Amino acid sequence: MITKGIRGAITVEDNTELAIKEATIELLSELIEQNHISTEQISHVIFTLTNDLNAAFPAKFARIDLDWSDVAMMCFHELDVPNSLKMCLRVLIVINCDDNFSPKFAYLKGAQTLRS
Repeated sequence: MITKGIRGAITVEDNTELAIKEATIELLSELIEQNHISTEQISHVIFTLTNDLNAAFPAKFARIDLDWSDVAMMCFHELDVPNSLKMCLRVLIVINCDDNFSPKFAYLKGAQTLRS
């Protein structure tokens, strides 16, 4: 068994607790579904938000809504690069998996531009 990272990002509609919650759950649900992730596989999760998002911690919603209470999670601000995508939440989920696991990333809403 090895560890691999699964990346994802989503833009958030507003700097409110509700908007950050909805975006967090939408992004994590997509990554869970695409990668067939079970909570037991998760080593740790890193969230970053652009500086214009500070109304809530995304880890709170993963812990409460997805029952990730035993998962180590941290939240950080994304590097503020000029002309970069605003209102963006990013995640890196690190899981324990088999060698042949091929992670599927998800870039939702305006974050799709990060892959073009």
